[in-house]
Amino acid sequence: MRTWGALVARRAGLVVAVSLVVAVLAGVFGVGVFGSLSNGGFDDPDSEASRERVAELEAFGNRAVDVVAVYSDDELSAQDPAFEAAVRKVVDALPQSEISSVVTWYDTHDPALLSKDGHATSVVISLAGTTQDANIDNYDAITPTLQSDVLQTDLAGPWAVFNDVNTTVSSDLSRAEEISMPFVLLLSLIIFGSVVAALMPVLIGGVSVVGALAVVRLITLVTDVSVFSVNVITLIGMGLAIDYALFVVSRFREELAAGRTSEEAVEITMATAGRTVLFSGLTVAAAMSSLLIFPQEFLRSIGYGGIAAVLVAMVAALTILPAVLRLLGHRIDAWRIPLLNRHRKVDEAHGAWARLARGVMARPIVYVVVIAGVLLLIAAPFLGVRWGSVDYRVLPQDSPAHIAYEKLNTDFGPESSTANVLVTGADQQELASYTRGLGAVDGVVNVSPLAAKDGTTLLRATWEGNTESENSQRIVHDLRDVPVPDGAESLVGGQPADTVDLLDSIGAHLPLMGLFVVAVMFVLLFLAFGSLVLPVKAVLMNAFSITASFGVVTWIFSDGHLEGPLGFTSSGFLDATQPILMLAILFGLSMDYEVFLLSRVREQWDRTHNNDLAVASGVQKTGRIITSAALLLAIVIGAFGTSGIVFMKMLGIGMLVALLIDATVVRALLVPATMKLLGEWNWWAPGPLRRWWERYGFREYDAAPAELTEPEQSRSEAPARA
Repeated sequence: MRTWGALVARRAGLVVAVSLVVAVLAGVFGVGVFGSLSNGGFDDPDSEASRERVAELEAFGNRAVDVVAVYSDDELSAQDPAFEAAVRKVVDALPQSEISSVVTWYDTHDPALLSKDGHATSVVISLAGTTQDANIDNYDAITPTLQSDVLQTDLAGPWAVFNDVNTTVSSDLSRAEEISMPFVLLLSLIIFGSVVAALMPVLIGGVSVVGALAVVRLITLVTDVSVFSVNVITLIGMGLAIDYALFVVSRFREELAAGRTSEEAVEITMATAGRTVLFSGLTVAAAMSSLLIFPQEFLRSIGYGGIAAVLVAMVAALTILPAVLRLLGHRIDAWRIPLLNRHRKVDEAHGAWARLARGVMARPIVYVVVIAGVLLLIAAPFLGVRWGSVDYRVLPQDSPAHIAYEKLNTDFGPESSTANVLVTGADQQELASYTRGLGAVDGVVNVSPLAAKDGTTLLRATWEGNTESENSQRIVHDLRDVPVPDGAESLVGGQPADTVDLLDSIGAHLPLMGLFVVAVMFVLLFLAFGSLVLPVKAVLMNAFSITASFGVVTWIFSDGHLEGPLGFTSSGFLDATQPILMLAILFGLSMDYEVFLLSRVREQWDRTHNNDLAVASGVQKTGRIITSAALLLAIVIGAFGTSGIVFMKMLGIGMLVALLIDATVVRALLVPATMKLLGEWNWWAPGPLRRWWERYGFREYDAAPAELTEPEQSRSEAPARA
C-alpha cells in the first residue's frame, strides 16, 4: 500500500485526468442500466410453487389472478345496462396479445365479483407471458385500456402493488438524496472545518454511485439483475464512500500536521488508512457476496449492487482521493471556517476518548455484563417475530393499489386468499376424493375446478384471510399434506404458497450464508491483525448491535408500535427478505468500524506491547472519526426511513439503530472492556499461523517504519523475536 501511495503521489495529475475520463464514460454508460434491469423476483425456481406455476402455464396458460379491476359508481347499479356497457367496452378493448383470460360478473354471476351494495363489480384478469418481466410489461401495456371514461376505476393485484412500489421507491430515493446530501455537506463542514476538505466525501460518493451503476450494467450483460439493486447502490455506495473519504482525509491531515510533505503524507496515509479501507472494502464486499447464496433474484441482485458499490467506493478512495490530496497538499484546509476549524494532532494517550477507554477498562466486567444485558433486552422482541412477504400494506395508504385493495376488502366482503392445486395422473373418482380432502382442510371454504386437459386438472382452494397471515401459511402446509392418490402428483402454488416457499428457502440457505460470512471474516481479520481471537470477538460484537436492531424493528413494524409517529400501518409481520439484507449490510458496515479501530490498536500494540495503552490510544485516535463517520452514514441511511414503503422504512430505521449502537456503545464501551479482559490473548494465534503472519501479514507500522523512534522499533520487534 505504501508503494501504491508513492505511485499515485508521483502520478497524481495523470491519475486525476484518467479518473475523470473514466467517471464520465461510466456515467454515460451507467445511465442505461435502468433499461437493462429486470422486475423479478422473490421466488425460488426449485420451490413447489414455482414448479406449479411452470406446469400450469404449460398445460393451461396463465390462470393466476394478476389484475383485479374494480369499477364503481355512486349512482348507477352494477346491473344497470349503462354500467354493464361501460365495463364491456373496457373488456372488449383489451389487447388480446397481453392477456390470457378475463372473468367478469356478467359472464359468471359469481357473487364474489359483485359488491355488497351492488354499486361496484370487479373484473379478474390473467396476463399473458411466462415470466415476471413479461407479466409486468403486459400490465403496463393494458393499464391505460383498463381506465373507464364513465366509471371510477381502481386497480389491485400483485402487479399493481409492484408498480406502485417501484414508483414510490424511485421518488423516495430522490427525496432521500435531497434530504441527506445537504446535511452530509453541513456535517462534513463541521467535522473538517474547511470547505475543500468537506467536499471530498461528496466527491467520492458521487463517483462511487456513478461507477457502481456502470458495473451493474455490465453484470446485466451476463445475468438478470433486479431493479431493486439500484436502491442499495445509493445506500451503500454513498455511505461507504463518505466513510472511506473521512478515514483517508483525516489521516492525511494528521500526517501534514506532523510535518510531512504532501507526497510523504499520501504514502503514509495509503499504508495506514488506505490499508484499513482496503480490508474494510473487501470485508463489506464479502458480506454482500453472501447474498449470492440465495436463489431469489431479488436477494442476488442486492448482492450484485452492494458488491459493485463497495468495490467502486474502495477503488475511488484508494486512487482518485489520494491523487486529489497530493495535488491539494495543505490547500485541503482551504476556505476554513474559523469557529469550526479545530484540527490538531491527536493526543494518543490523554484525550477524552482515551480517558473514557481507561474508565471502562477499570471496571470491564461491570460494563460487559450491563451493556450485554441491555442489548439483549432490546433484542428480546425478535424472539416473537412473525414472518411474511410483500403485499399491498407495504404501500402508503393513499397509493392507488392500497386504495383498491381496501375497497375490495370493504365493499366485496372479507379478504380472501387462494391456492392453485395442479393434479396430474388421477382418474375422476380419485380426483373427486382428493378434492374432498382439500375441502376438508380446516379453514378452506371452497375448492373448485378451473380447467382440465389431458389428465391434468387445475383446482383452486379459497379461504378467508390475508395471503401473508400465519393462518394462510398453515393452510398451505395442510393442503400439501393431503394424501395424493397413488400414481398421481399434486403441486400447490399461488401467492400464499410463494410466501411459504420463500420462508422455507431463506431458512434453508441462511446457515450457509452465516458460515460463509464468518469464514471470510476470519480469514480477512486474521490477515489484518494476526489473531484468531479478534475475529471471534468481532463477530460477537456485531451480533449484539445487529440483534438489537432486529429487536427494534420487530417491536415497531411487526408488533405495531409507533405507527402514528412513523406514518405506516403494521402488517403484523416482517418481510422475510429485509432482515437478510440488514444482516449482510450491517455485518459489513460493522466490520468497517471494527477494522478501523483495531488497526490503530494493533499499530500501538506493535510499538509498545502494552494492551491498556494500545486500547486507549486506538480509541482516542479513532473515537471522533468513527463517531463522525457513523453520523454521516446515519444521515444517508436514516433518510431512507422517510420512505412511504414500509420495508424501505424498516431498512432505514433498523440500520440507523444498529449503526448508532455499533459506533457508540459497542466501539467505545464494549470493545475496550472485552479487550481489557482478554489482555494479551487478544493477539493469540497458534504458532505456525503466528509465524506465517509475522512474515507475510499486513502491518501498518511495517509500511511506515520511519514513524517509529528507535526505542519504539526495538519494543515492537520484541514480540517477533520471542
